[in-house]
Amino acid sequence: MNRFTKKTSVFATIAVLALFCTGAVLAATGYTLFGDAELVSPGFNSPTAAQLRYNPSGPGFGGVDFTIPSGLTVADLDNLSTDFRFTEGSCGGGSPRFQINVLDPNTNTVKNIFVYIGPPPNYTGCPQNVWSNTTNLLDPADLVDASQIGGVFYTPYATVQTLFGAYEVVGIQLVVDGFTPTGHTAQFDNVQINASTTTFESADSCKKGGFTQFTSAPGPFKNQGQCVSHFAKGGQ
Repeated sequence: MNRFTKKTSVFATIAVLALFCTGAVLAATGYTLFGDAELVSPGFNSPTAAQLRYNPSGPGFGGVDFTIPSGLTVADLDNLSTDFRFTEGSCGGGSPRFQINVLDPNTNTVKNIFVYIGPPPNYTGCPQNVWSNTTNLLDPADLVDASQIGGVFYTPYATVQTLFGAYEVVGIQLVVDGFTPTGHTAQFDNVQINASTTTFESADSCKKGGFTQFTSAPGPFKNQGQCVSHFAKGGQ
């Protein structure tokens, strides 16, 4: 477990700093890509996914920073999930993960709750080239790493909400990184934060037959025009 603690404390700082680096981001409604991250096609039942990569010879991490509502607290946050697949390597060492940035009122500093992705309790052994869904990673009995904010390494999320529910959530990222000499690459789609789902799509995803790839929400669409209209109306 020490390898998780060491890695997450180092790379959490890098990932947060990367959000403010000038050359690393691709902006879009609801999210920002940073580090070694890009949009790829296809996604899961859709034209587009976010691909995050750990490349030892590159920036060493890739991530997505999500837009969240102001005033959100740990007590308010009760759902995190995503569809994912590995195209290279596998999960392990605390990667991939969600990072929940919270404002510690005792020190007025931003710290992290880490929510690891993969089969518990070791979060290793994710298969390649198979789309999987995490299900909700914030069910009351699910274990999260709350060591940065004064909890223990594996804490039931219900306990975290009881002890730190008033802490303000100031950011949420999805991160892939690592310390191994070989890289790994994972793709993500349909990221759910509470009732909000990010699909990495835009009206451009509907063109050239792309609307037919929406075989589940927000589709299916009858034609390209209906698909374009959906995104033109802000996903309504």
